[in-house]
Order: sequence, then C-alpha cells, then structure tokens
Amino acid sequence: MTADKTRTDAEWRAELSPEQYRILREHGTEQAFTGEYWDHHEAGEYHCAACGAPLFSSAAKFDSGTGWPSFYQALNADAVAEKHDTSHGMARVEALCRRCGSHLGHVFPDGPAPTGMRYCINSASLTFQRKQD
Repeated sequence: MTADKTRTDAEWRAELSPEQYRILREHGTEQAFTGEYWDHHEAGEYHCAACGAPLFSSAAKFDSGTGWPSFYQALNADAVAEKHDTSHGMARVEALCRRCGSHLGHVFPDGPAPTGMRYCINSASLTFQRKQD
C-alpha cells in the first residue's frame, strides 16, 4: 500500500465532508442502514471517495443483511489492502484503499461463493460510477 503522503491533513479535511473525513481518515464507521449504497443495485463500479481509485464492481455486491455495502471480492488484487486491526477489543481485518491508504471498512470470512469473503464497506468511503451501456 502506498499511503498518500502528498496531501496534508488540512487538505484532506478541505476535500472531504466531515463524515467522509471521520471514516476515511480517522477509521470511523457509519451507522448500519444509513449509508447511500447499502441498498444500491445499479450496475457499475464503486471508487474510493478520497482518491477515486476503482475498488469494487457491482457484479460482486451482495445483500449481507448487515446494513453496509458488501462485496465478495475487490475489483482486482491491487485495489484493496488488508491490515490486522485490534481496535475496540476485537481482532478484525481492516480494508484500506491501496492507493491512498484511506479506511474503507473490514473484511470477514463469512461471505458467499465464490470467495467466501465479505468486504463490509462504509458508503461514505465510496463513490459510484454507473456502467455505460
């Protein structure tokens, strides 16, 4: 992962909404069932809200029942970095944008086939680009 060292904290604060900054840069979490994309079903790609890197395809999105957008795999092997996270008294795997190092959510081994993984991602960490026909 190459964390974005070109932007200062002040620049991130200026570019992101307060909620996006809290989640992407301070490793926060949005409330379940409140984000823009938890129940979103259009065809296209989800990108990092901080740097615009493509992260997930709508083809890999599924309804996990958790209230957060969930994907069974990243768009490609270079899109999402994973890091061991022991915050809040839990052992989890954090999902980060590989390009800018922003916090996306967490990865759990309880997803559907073909990978068995669930990338549980904050809507505030994402933007969406509709698939062009």
